[in-house]
Amino acid sequence: MSLIEQIDKERLPQHVAIIMDGNGRWAKAKGKDRSFGHQEGVVSVRKVVEAATTVGLKYLTMYTFSTENWNRPEAEVQALMSLLVSAIHRETPDLMKNNVRLMAIGNLDRLPADAHATLLDCIAQTSANTGTTLILALSYSARWEITEAVKRLAQDAVEKKINPNDITEAVVSEHLTTKGIPDPDLLIRTGGEQRVSNFLLWQLSYAEFFFTDVYWPDFREEELYGAILYYQQRERRFGKTSEQLIL
Repeated sequence: MSLIEQIDKERLPQHVAIIMDGNGRWAKAKGKDRSFGHQEGVVSVRKVVEAATTVGLKYLTMYTFSTENWNRPEAEVQALMSLLVSAIHRETPDLMKNNVRLMAIGNLDRLPADAHATLLDCIAQTSANTGTTLILALSYSARWEITEAVKRLAQDAVEKKINPNDITEAVVSEHLTTKGIPDPDLLIRTGGEQRVSNFLLWQLSYAEFFFTDVYWPDFREEELYGAILYYQQRERRFGKTSEQLIL
C-alpha cells in the first residue's frame, strides 16, 4: 500500500522545498562517475514532481544549482549545465501534460546562454498552467538574494522612494526572488547532511525540517509521501503554546 493513502489531503504543506544532496556519493558508492549520479538525480526530479502533482502540492522548490556550485571543477559544471538543458527539453512536454508551471529563482544571468534560453522558453510555455508550481533555484544563494534585496531597498531610500521606518518584514519579502510565493512549510534534505547550505534563509523561518540519509537518486515518490506524513505529525505553533492552538 502506498503511503499516499495515509496522507490527509486537507493538511498538506502548501510549499515543500528540497535540497537534493548525494548524487556524487551515490555514484561513487556504485563505482560510477559523479555524472552518472547527476543523471539518475534527474530521474528522481521527474518522479518527485509527478508525486507532488498527484498528491496536490501547490509549490515545490528544488535547490538545483547553488552559487557555490560554480566553484566545482569546470568539467563538472559544464556537464551539469548540459544536463540542465537536455532535461528541460525532455521534460517540458510532461510539465505541460501534468499542468505544472515552471519558475526559477537565482542569479540566472550567470547561466550559459543556451541554458538560460532553454529555461526561459520552458517558463513561458508553462506560464498558464494552474497545477503545481515547480521552482528551480539556479545559481542561487540566500545571502546573495538578501544582499540584493538590501541594495534595492537602500537605493529606494536614497531616492526617497521609501522611508526606512516603513521597511517591514513584508516589504523585505517583496524584494526577494520569491516575491508572491508562500514561504515553505517543509524543507527536505537528502543525503544525510543536516544543514540548510545557504538556501532560502529568510523563507525557512518557520519551516519544519526533514532530514534523511537517503541519497537523492534513491529519493522517489514514497520518500516524498513519507516526508509529508512526518510534517503532518508535527504541531505548528508559530511561537504560541499548544494550549493556545486548541482555543
